[in-house]
Amino acid sequence: MREINVAKITESIKTLSIDANYYLGSDVIKAFRKGLEIEESEVGKDILNILLKNAEIASSEQMPICQDTGVAVVFLEIGQDVHFIGGDLYEAINKGVIEGYRDGYLRKSMCNPFTRKNTGDNTPAIIHTKIVSGDKVKIIVAPKGGGSENMSLQQMLKPSDGLEGIKRIIVDRASFAGSNPCPPVIIGVGIGGNFERSAILSKEALLREIGSSNDDPELDKVEKELLVKINNLGMGPQGLGGRVYCLAVHIKLEPCHIASLPVAINFQCHAARHKEITL
Repeated sequence: MREINVAKITESIKTLSIDANYYLGSDVIKAFRKGLEIEESEVGKDILNILLKNAEIASSEQMPICQDTGVAVVFLEIGQDVHFIGGDLYEAINKGVIEGYRDGYLRKSMCNPFTRKNTGDNTPAIIHTKIVSGDKVKIIVAPKGGGSENMSLQQMLKPSDGLEGIKRIIVDRASFAGSNPCPPVIIGVGIGGNFERSAILSKEALLREIGSSNDDPELDKVEKELLVKINNLGMGPQGLGGRVYCLAVHIKLEPCHIASLPVAINFQCHAARHKEITL
């Protein structure tokens, strides 16, 4: 049994919250540059160059990539041989969010759904935990902005809708989303499980490196087909026309009930932020 003081969790969450908002991942930067090679619209090219410059300034000046510094989404993979000491784990996570958003000068966006009164510290975090073998703890902090999240969709399709039905609602949803999720986007798709599990799968799919292949060869083909279909809609960067609306489609799939076909679509804006650490 390995003991980890929750103070270490707080420290890690604080650092990851700041770093995720300041430093865009190298896979996103590469995707922007690849987009410049295939973008036909001059406006689209200008936008991609602006996004590259924006990421460079954010990194060098240590300031947020975007004014919407998002909901603090935290994924934890906890080794079953880990014992936390020094306090409550979830309280430690939220403390890290509070300190990170305070010291990083990050916008606090969490509010009461009805009164819209801000909580003032960007808590509570959205926390997903998974128990795994071993004595390590993997932490991923993925700040999620409101514009892209608002375009997301969960549907319980009929089994008879099949793969073609899934493809149709993904392309239709991208067409509906248009400029709202601040394209170029990454689209995470969760298929299977049940109502809530499909949504979590879709968000986990966004954590995969852009440009990587799906472990399932058949799903990899579907992802590539959908990417072409979505970009052929011609919406382009920021929805102002062009070929590079979507940087990647990532799919995660699990078994589901024989009477169901759950599908969730989660949009991620061009500020595809997530950082991780293993303790």
